[in-house]
Amino acid sequence: MFQKVLASFGSGGAKVDARLLDRSVRPGGTLHGEVLLAGGQVDQEVESLSVTLLARVETNGSGPAETLDLPFQNVQLAGREMIRAGAQVRVPFEVQMPWETPITAVFGKYLTGMAVGLQTNLNLSGTLVDPQDVDAVAIEPLPAQHRILDAFSRLGFQFSRASLERNRLDGVDQQLPFFQEIHFASAQGFAGVFSELAVSFLARPSDLQVVLDVHKRVRVVKGGGLGARAQSFVGSFTLEYAALSRTNWEQQIEGWLREVAKPRGIFD
Repeated sequence: MFQKVLASFGSGGAKVDARLLDRSVRPGGTLHGEVLLAGGQVDQEVESLSVTLLARVETNGSGPAETLDLPFQNVQLAGREMIRAGAQVRVPFEVQMPWETPITAVFGKYLTGMAVGLQTNLNLSGTLVDPQDVDAVAIEPLPAQHRILDAFSRLGFQFSRASLERNRLDGVDQQLPFFQEIHFASAQGFAGVFSELAVSFLARPSDLQVVLDVHKRVRVVKGGGLGARAQSFVGSFTLEYAALSRTNWEQQIEGWLREVAKPRGIFD
């Protein structure tokens, strides 16, 4: 009886541990893994077993910016089953990654600021504490995304950080309630004009929407003198996967940036 009481408080109860079978996955791909469900000291009824993709996002409301772990994909694995004391059960799973899943790594190197993980949830009947397990997921870019990132690198832009914002981008077809921004420090040739550049990807099965947000240095009258501030310029284009190799993306991106860099007013 005492063991049953302890199990109801999470002590001596069933445990879960997830194992990812893929070292990395891409947006739109399938993540494979398995959950090891280990029975505790007494028989327990499993109400549900599931895995959930979580993304740590920034919220920019009227108050101070906050972060939260936002679920964006869930797969139910089991429900209403008995796990016997001491039993070892392996449950394989597959998670279909949304096309807009953010990138967390490039060539195995994690991007600063990214936190996307797979959470394993075990709900046990009569248990006050639900065991959980969270594993980081390495999400590599699609070939088209990698080509655009490589183009920025070749143009001299250096990666600085990445972030996820709980918001919507204007003028694009967005499915998830958040979007990723990959930030670059300005290339030497644009350093006097741009303070920062960010790129967002909205992938789909046949094409990729690329959104560029450039922070351009402008000068305004302030306190009787001229002071510097930044103004945001946003542009977007669609990249069809079938046409990926037929375009000089360094030339295309540089042309758009030089157009944005042109003076547009007395204080620009």
